Order: sequence, then structure tokens, then C-alpha cells
Amino acid sequence: MAYLRILAEYSRRPPALDSFASRLRIIAPFIPHAGEARLGATAGLEFETSRKRIPPTRSRMDHQPGEPTAAEQAAKIDPKLSVTRAERSADAGEKPIVLYCDLAVDPAREQEMLDVYHHKFKPVAEKFEGYIDLKIAKIRKVLQGGPTPAPGINYRFQLTYQSEELRQRWVASDVHAKYWPMMEETLADKNYLVILTDVV
Repeated sequence: MAYLRILAEYSRRPPALDSFASRLRIIAPFIPHAGEARLGATAGLEFETSRKRIPPTRSRMDHQPGEPTAAEQAAKIDPKLSVTRAERSADAGEKPIVLYCDLAVDPAREQEMLDVYHHKFKPVAEKFEGYIDLKIAKIRKVLQGGPTPAPGINYRFQLTYQSEELRQRWVASDVHAKYWPMMEETLADKNYLVILTDVV
């Protein structure tokens, strides 16, 4: 009986509707869970059922301008897993330099120094060409060997650059001249040890 009802319904439709979509609309009421079938906003058909909404599939021809391609999306890398600047320098045949400064920060101005470092000095340093890394660490204790740091030395400053030439450009910049003195002002002794090393 259902088959006869389909034929009768189809015979009443004009020839212009003789398409896959129009046929699907006619037989949809007789298919369990098919619900309403309608043309999607994009290419393909979109089905709305009582169980699940199935969106239309998109072909590779449906790429919209400005939208990342599949290749571009696949090329995206988690920043935590990306190649570091030091690794890129090594791949290019360059050997970075590392600068160490042993600092005697006035305990009464320690928080002031940390605020300048985290919110002013480091953010601008990171923007300069050749910058790889910058750390400042508080010395806990000497575990082995000697000589021990001079009395009052409580912080070690470590700056890594792609080359000494690029580091000197950073040192000569206006922002370095503005913010490094703010760091130095918190030191109890400005005659601090500075060591320049080459990564090997």
C-alpha cells in the first residue's frame, strides 16, 4: 500500500520536479526516522532527524576566500612543540651567545626589580632581532665547588642572543637605555660580574 501511495503522489507532481531531491521529498514521509529532507544552504542535502542532525558534506571545491586550506590547517603546530629560536639558529649554522650577570639585588627592592623585569624589561627585549631567551633566577644555594658567589649576590641574569652583534644593537637601543637603569637602580652593588659565553 505504501508503494502505491508513493506512485500516486509522484504522478501528481509536474515533470519539472523530476529530480533526485524532489523524489526524496516525496518518499521521505514513508522512510522511518527520515523526518524532513531539505536542500542545505551549501552544496548537498541536509537531513534533520529525530535522532541526529547530519550536516551536508563539503567538497574541496567549497573552500571560501580567506579560509585556511586543509594544508594550512595541517601545518599549524602547537606552540609548545614548535622549533625554538635557538634550534633555528643552529640549523642556519649560527652559534648563539649567552650573557651572564651575577646581581646583588637590594632585598628591600626585590619586588620592585621583579616588577620591572617581568612587565617592562623582558617584554621589550623579546621584540628585538636576534633575541632567543632571557631568564633571571634567584640563587638558592651552592651545591658543589667554588668559589661561591660574592656576598650579597642573590640573582643570576641570563640572556641568549643569536650573535653578539645583534645583542649590541639591543644594548644600544632607546628602550634598553630606558629600562636597564631601572633594573640597576635596585642593586646594592652596581659593580656586578658580567660573563659573555659562546654556545658550542
